[in-house]
Amino acid sequence: IDRRRTRTQIGDAYQMNPFVLGYCTNVHSGTTLATTLEALDRHATAVRQFVKPVGLMPIGLWLSARAAQEVVDDPDGIARLRDWLFNRGLVVFTMNGFPYGDFHAGRVKKAVYEPHWADVRRALYTISLADILAGLLPDVTIAPDIAGEGSISTLPLGWRSTFTQEGCGAIVGLASAQLEQVARHLKRIEDSTGVCIHLDLEPEPGCVIDRAKQMVDFFDQCIRPSAALQDPRRYLRVCHDICHSAVMFEPQVEALETYRRGGVRIGKVQVSSAITCDGSERAFRALRAFDEPKFLHQTCVLDGAGEVHFFDDLERAFDEAPNGVWRVHFHVPVDTEFLGPLGTTRREIVEFLAAVKPEDGIRHYEVETYAWNVLPMNLRRDSLARGIADELIWTRAQMAVHGKHK
Repeated sequence: IDRRRTRTQIGDAYQMNPFVLGYCTNVHSGTTLATTLEALDRHATAVRQFVKPVGLMPIGLWLSARAAQEVVDDPDGIARLRDWLFNRGLVVFTMNGFPYGDFHAGRVKKAVYEPHWADVRRALYTISLADILAGLLPDVTIAPDIAGEGSISTLPLGWRSTFTQEGCGAIVGLASAQLEQVARHLKRIEDSTGVCIHLDLEPEPGCVIDRAKQMVDFFDQCIRPSAALQDPRRYLRVCHDICHSAVMFEPQVEALETYRRGGVRIGKVQVSSAITCDGSERAFRALRAFDEPKFLHQTCVLDGAGEVHFFDDLERAFDEAPNGVWRVHFHVPVDTEFLGPLGTTRREIVEFLAAVKPEDGIRHYEVETYAWNVLPMNLRRDSLARGIADELIWTRAQMAVHGKHK
């Protein structure tokens, strides 16, 4: 890519594009509102300097439950936050409602899946995010391509083993009831403001829902019209994380077709890439450097017979070391194809973009590489902001190739 030319072109695309592309700020630490704003002021504004958009630069905002509560507790908190962002050339079009607590603690692992969707704290947190997002979305006169629609990604009910052990069969019903309550709140927001915000469940390896077929089954069985909410699928949709689908060896085209046939809409796409390992000794040695203690790195191995073996973390996979092709849930830079002797699932991003059709109605795309700070040192860029900007530029170029903007 000619980065000088692309950096110039990307600004025009932000204004002309009916599809919105940003990056997820969960890559930055911040458990309080003050520390969140400090990180955005340091990093997001620097990304904007590299990208050089015309007008506001879209971002996907992550607020911890504590930071979100600080915003809603202040009568002017939402307006104050919106103005703070606008003054720095930033605009929010989507929010990440998956991590609830400190996403950059020394050890996160399975804690990121708590509280699950049968816990009222998850619903209350999501409602706060919806109220915040409704106030952060710009007026149509400021950013017509962003105004009027917002999205919030969330976990797919919970981590499978924890979720099922805590409540037997009844826990799915509790989670579904809470999702319906949130959907009803989203309808009230649209009725009063005209802004449609949808909550997008994000399949993830090892969770209750980790494949498109499971998501469609959940919608068919649990997300049904009621007297109070005749169109729940307007407000409850799917966040398709390309990395997650790739780790599960689920073809991108197959996932898209499954959602189409099931009548479940993709409200948001997280553009992300995983690690691949061919099983050679040299590749295994390189993969050891990614076995770090902070995040969970679910691993799937496709053996010679076509069977997929799941391990809840990379260290568990190393314990058994099965033969086959490995895919590891470690969000690596999306513009990178090779990591020394290791590969990435970057081609899955290209395959997904090529398969999307206009009638799918997907508008929100978010680059989500939250693991920059735990990458081996030799794979990090000169600056975090430069690395994120390069990801946005590469993704925008791929979207242009596949007709995802005018």
